[in-house]
Amino acid sequence: MVMPIFDTASTTGASRPSPLGLSVPRPGASDGDAHSPDRVNVAVWAPGITRIELAYKAPGDSWKVQILPNIDDGVHHGIVDGLPPGSRYGFRAAVLEEALPLSVPAPDFDADDAEQLLLDPYGRAVHQRGELLTSVRMESAFDWGEDQRPLRTPWRDSIIYEAHVRGQSMQHPDIPEHLRGTYAGMAHPAMIEHFHSLGVSAVQLLPVHFHMDEQHLQYLGLTNYWGYNTAAFFAPHADYATQAAQQAGPHAVQDEFKGMVKLLHAAGIEVILDVVYNHTAEGGPDGDTFSFRGLGEREYYRHDAHGRYLDTTGCGNTLNFAEPRVVDLAIDSLRYWVNEFHIDGFRFDLAVTLCRNAGNDFDPEHPFLKRIADDPVLSKAKLISEPWDVGYGGWQTGRFPKGWVDWNDHFRDGVRRFWLSDRGAHEGGMSGSTMGDLADALTGSARVFEPSGRSRLASLNFVTAHDGFTLRDLVSYDRKHNEANGEQNRDGQTHSLSYNHGFEGRTENETILAARALSKRNLMTTLMISLGIPMITAGDELGRTQQGNNNAYCQDNPLTWIDWTQTPESHEMLRSTKRVIRLRKEFMKAQGAGFPDNGTGLDWFDEKGQPMTEARWHDSSLRIVQLLMSSEGGAFRGLIVINGNKDDHKVVLPKLIAESGTGSRMFELRLTTSELNDRRQGALVAAGEREVVQGNTINIYRT
Repeated sequence: MVMPIFDTASTTGASRPSPLGLSVPRPGASDGDAHSPDRVNVAVWAPGITRIELAYKAPGDSWKVQILPNIDDGVHHGIVDGLPPGSRYGFRAAVLEEALPLSVPAPDFDADDAEQLLLDPYGRAVHQRGELLTSVRMESAFDWGEDQRPLRTPWRDSIIYEAHVRGQSMQHPDIPEHLRGTYAGMAHPAMIEHFHSLGVSAVQLLPVHFHMDEQHLQYLGLTNYWGYNTAAFFAPHADYATQAAQQAGPHAVQDEFKGMVKLLHAAGIEVILDVVYNHTAEGGPDGDTFSFRGLGEREYYRHDAHGRYLDTTGCGNTLNFAEPRVVDLAIDSLRYWVNEFHIDGFRFDLAVTLCRNAGNDFDPEHPFLKRIADDPVLSKAKLISEPWDVGYGGWQTGRFPKGWVDWNDHFRDGVRRFWLSDRGAHEGGMSGSTMGDLADALTGSARVFEPSGRSRLASLNFVTAHDGFTLRDLVSYDRKHNEANGEQNRDGQTHSLSYNHGFEGRTENETILAARALSKRNLMTTLMISLGIPMITAGDELGRTQQGNNNAYCQDNPLTWIDWTQTPESHEMLRSTKRVIRLRKEFMKAQGAGFPDNGTGLDWFDEKGQPMTEARWHDSSLRIVQLLMSSEGGAFRGLIVINGNKDDHKVVLPKLIAESGTGSRMFELRLTTSELNDRRQGALVAAGEREVVQGNTINIYRT
């Protein structure tokens, strides 16, 4: 057993309560060399502790325990010597009430043996040995080379690719085995080539903050693969680094992460992080204590009037964003990732929880939102909300302020309903919904976002995400199949608006497979031609399946890893996805600078080429619609013709007069989701003339 010492003499200088965490003391802060690399100012907000000790261990040294003597508004702080970069440390409530003189032996203490110290909420790295965690002092030096300015891809030009660091490259044959499933693998030339050829502008990474596995998963021998269980908001998750970096230590892990960002930026690809500030990995009141609960349970977490945990996340606890210090924690963490790791933006998990006031109500003018809007760094980052949580009044799509983009569940449900569940209903002899939901989705759900003063570019459009069915499973399963999660298939969404096309799961029936392939193309095409910002879920471009598991958060295995094996099905899906992304980029490039915020022409026509009437919008039997899109100063207009009927139909294209004033314009077919695309692409059809549109397909023209 190591015999540490209490050392209070080195903490008695003029320390300061901010910034929180470890920082370089200001000159003259204490006797001796204030610029010594081993000397730090230590500050931690611990309102639940009367007196706090810092336990630390420099590389090659024994553990020491020092009392932080100064307290200001719940912040304990002091100057500490002998804590160079690479040192491990943590906090605990003081064992003794009075400060001890220098070098007096302390009771037996060994943080490597049995005692869990409290992590520094501002700690830059976490050392894990079994179940014991300690924070690590870090240096930030890194050669960023030419990566000095954010890419800042305009929203209208953005196409987001949601990916998991591990699952993205674990099975990629062109990436060396030792790099698979790592930060380095994410930025390997083979992966960057895939992103480039696909045409995406940004990768949105599932949580990369240091996270932990829930107790019930550990009992089942499973892990939290998705990572929505954060334990340290400033520390990268070390398990996603290569073995070489992990063995070299936290600085090597940090450098590998930064190297990933640097390489992706050099390729013109932005990096967006999915962040989880709504709860922590400490779980409910009977969960583990390794940081926040021990430092100030009443202040860090929400409680009701009876002192019980108030949970709006479904994860056992909820961080209290009515407490300014919790808001500070999130803001400081976000700034750190932008400044130190050059991150381009954030997707906020259960973002409504971050905007609940003291009464636990959602507030679109919450201090958290205002702080971001006023921040010169964060206000320029990409800000994406998941605009709901599981609490009362939790669904807030469209209510976030200017500067934010919302995950649009109206888009997701409207598109799924038209192409899948309504199709299944019609084929079963039942009626479905009207064209209104699909029309709303195609045009960016303007009615949803206008009340908040935002445009159609506030709509983050998606058909699938990490949570739920993959695109292939969406067209292959009517029911979830989550038995592997160990919860008797009780977890996951029950109502997914999916359609299996007549058979549940895997089949060799060529007719069913062809129908499923067509539905996948329709869904991906609808995503790409709609106004707003599209997001693809990693692997959907290849037809990835999770065998019907729509809640694979605990499956760190080939079920969730992308299968890069080339098959005729995956080849065709990738080819069609690339094609429609190119078409989107071509159209957006040809439009005026204000498109689609203003100066946008959106004209709707029925199958006879006549303007849509109110009565026709409410006709549930109508499954054909045409949308003519244009903009002021645009080089050309685009026409989208959708036939959601089972059978082919003759559709009269809208009558447009040629620029000469005589005759009709010509429409050039740029894409059809039918199997006739390769034969018909480039065909010319005169405005006002009939065109045969195959059943359950989309035709896209330009004029």
